[in-house]
Amino acid sequence: MYERFFHLKEKPFNVTSDPAFLFFSRRHKEAFSHLIYGIKERKGFLEITGEIGTGKTTLCKALLNSLDKDTKTALILNPQLSRFQLLKTILDDLGVEIEKKTSGALLVKLNEFLIQQLSFGNNVVLIIDEAQNLNTSLLEQIRLLSNLETEKEKLLQIILVGQPELRDKLKSPKLRQLRQRVSVRYHILPLHRDEIDDYIRHRLSVAGSANSIRFSKEAIEEIYAYSQGIPRPINILCDKTLLAAFVNETKTINQKMVARCIAELEGNVN
Repeated sequence: MYERFFHLKEKPFNVTSDPAFLFFSRRHKEAFSHLIYGIKERKGFLEITGEIGTGKTTLCKALLNSLDKDTKTALILNPQLSRFQLLKTILDDLGVEIEKKTSGALLVKLNEFLIQQLSFGNNVVLIIDEAQNLNTSLLEQIRLLSNLETEKEKLLQIILVGQPELRDKLKSPKLRQLRQRVSVRYHILPLHRDEIDDYIRHRLSVAGSANSIRFSKEAIEEIYAYSQGIPRPINILCDKTLLAAFVNETKTINQKMVARCIAELEGNVN
């Protein structure tokens, strides 16, 4: 609606997980480095956690786009699956044809694929998003996948991505064996206050802005105070402020405008 007014090629603050808009904050750079290290060194289990809206899924999609052709990947976005559905989804995502449709047959097929990829010098990565929703039984089944290994290295690198509840779940005595196998962990914190301006400028630039849109210093402070540095509420608020600026035919966003948008988002406008 406002793209033409601001000369943008697309909306800069959509809440979809578009890796093209990923802003590498200090924390996101560290998380990305941990993931690359864990994959390259075949560490087996990796754990990435963060609060809702901190960009975990976007980071994972950017990771998938950055891996070379020698790394085969599978991404599970909906982890509320049965053991059979999990194995089938993994094989489907890896492009492996399935003949016999039993859990045992699928596991054998996966093992054959992993050994084949190792012989080619390839690596295989499984990313499970929203992993805090996995039940104990399925987490134990995922642990058993890490038994697919040679004497020297893991055949499958498994990245568990989730909210802080994932860390709490893995502390359960029933999952002690799984927790002991997680060799790389990282918790993504919100953006620092001094990163908010750069974050907003980055997203505007990706969307095609030629620096014609200006957020005042006070507006940035208001955005940080409301969002506490979490990207998703920043996006929701900034999208609304651009709409308000469009309605008011201005390309400068001030603190008063941001405060008004916050009040509207919170339902506090009379």
